Amino acid sequence: MRSVSATEFRTHTCNELNLSNVGESVSLCGFVHKLRDHGGLLFIDLRDHYGVTQCVLQETDASFVEAEKLKDESIIKITGTVVKRDISTVNAAMSTGEIEICISGIEVLSQPEKPLPIQVNVDNEFPEETRLKYRYIDLRRRKMHDNIVLRSNIISHIRMQMIEMGFLEFQTPILTSSSPEGARDYIIPSRIHPGKFYALPQAPQQFKQLLMVAGFDRYFQIAPCFRDEDARADRSPGEFYQLDIEMSFVSQDDVFAVVENVLHSTFAKFARPGYSITDTPFERITYDDALLHYGTDKPDLRNPLLIQDVTSIFKASAFTAFAEKVKEGALVRSINVPHCSSEPRAFFERINDWAKSIGLPGLGYITMISDSEFKGPIAKFLSESELTEIAKINGMAAGDVTFFICDNNAAHLAGMVRTHLARELKLIEQNAYRFCWIVDFPMFEYEDELKSIVFSHNPFSMPQGGLEALNTKDPLEIKAMQYDIVCNGIELSSGAVRNHIPEIMYRAFEIASYSREVVDSKFSGMIQAFKCGTPPHGGCAPGIDRIVMLIADTENIREVIAFPFNQQAQDLMMGAPADVTEQQLKELHISVLQKVGKG
Repeated sequence: MRSVSATEFRTHTCNELNLSNVGESVSLCGFVHKLRDHGGLLFIDLRDHYGVTQCVLQETDASFVEAEKLKDESIIKITGTVVKRDISTVNAAMSTGEIEICISGIEVLSQPEKPLPIQVNVDNEFPEETRLKYRYIDLRRRKMHDNIVLRSNIISHIRMQMIEMGFLEFQTPILTSSSPEGARDYIIPSRIHPGKFYALPQAPQQFKQLLMVAGFDRYFQIAPCFRDEDARADRSPGEFYQLDIEMSFVSQDDVFAVVENVLHSTFAKFARPGYSITDTPFERITYDDALLHYGTDKPDLRNPLLIQDVTSIFKASAFTAFAEKVKEGALVRSINVPHCSSEPRAFFERINDWAKSIGLPGLGYITMISDSEFKGPIAKFLSESELTEIAKINGMAAGDVTFFICDNNAAHLAGMVRTHLARELKLIEQNAYRFCWIVDFPMFEYEDELKSIVFSHNPFSMPQGGLEALNTKDPLEIKAMQYDIVCNGIELSSGAVRNHIPEIMYRAFEIASYSREVVDSKFSGMIQAFKCGTPPHGGCAPGIDRIVMLIADTENIREVIAFPFNQQAQDLMMGAPADVTEQQLKELHISVLQKVGKG
């Protein structure tokens, strides 16, 4: 099967030729991947987008002397005849490994003027600054090239999946208005409206909801989103892409079914051989249970360890180190590790030292010897009934060790301990994608710095219980119809069943200290649209970059983005952000008051 049609430059690509082509006259174009001089024979591994073909030139050929001068990564055209390799030289790792090209002519199309800053034909690592500055060279490397091809194939598959499920693809505006919610906006000054600004969309949130108001039933978009955020390993600063989805006349279950279908099929199609994937429907974990049992709202279910709350047991215990802290408001969390008693003493000392490095005084623990016998640093301070209750809550068996965390921030710290223990003991399941939904997020939270109630998640979500809940319940007890999809401890998406009733929207924003006038001003398009009648609707927006990152099995999102920013939100290749001319500033009615550093 042909990769591409023949052109005046080439008859085939560098992955196509095999034994069926022996004897044919062919022409190939590509990069000189490797050049090997075997004394009388010159071997050229020619690489293009599709693969590599070995070409050979004899010393007696007129082109030999010039060919010897070729540099790695020179771009050449080769003409020659396909010949069968000797059995001893067959390379089974290459699709073209049974043949080679006996060269009759070489044409140099282009070649580097000096040695390249990144060597393409080795697996060596290079400084990130160099890789990003010369990204076009970095992308020639097979691993990076494959990642970007994988990304393209994944997006194509997702698009076809959405279309097959009856979704229509629409494009929403890139220049829009600033929103008071969410991360920082990227602000764009208007030339024809002096003193006014556009914002790049943090997400197409309002537009996709307005498409539902407009009567479109199922929308999707591979949407660019822009947020002025700091970089993380799983988050690129500046821009990212998401599979934006919105549906009318749906419940939470309906949204879950669509997202599970597209994610499961995508991971099943592109995951590496031997990887297992959570069957649908994915497990659902409440936000409260996630914080309690995993210490995070982004649990990695490959880790089998669970956290339990044992605060009440220590409240009146003789172990005063914990009891006194509990009286002051601290919590006690426990983590049981099966069959851990056989670990050497050095393991427990190492875990204790690590605990001190994150601010804990250490990790207390007990070991279960039998149903009635316990040992460990804190076992002697606990009564038989207390030990029995701890064992029951944690499901302990003989040989198990239960660790304890006592702190005002015990929930978060226990999550860190859970992860560290699993990594140290190599308990994390390998070659697996474990999905779950986190549901029942709180609608509001108390912001200590502002000393007021604020939205804890998406402000456009429907509160569970609707207007009645907003009017009668403690705001901090109200749950929202919000959900996250998580895979291997990485949040792929947030979503919600939307608030489509104007009065509920006004009341929810009122609780978060937004007046009706502010809502009418900041969200005028949406609130006015809702007053025209709106179908119940909901959606989700899984992150494309993170999906590809997981499937490519890389820990850094920059490995699956063709031209990413660095951690300082700079494009080292194009020199962005950059200064602009005084004339440009004048046209935009902008004056730069002070420059702080460069870039």
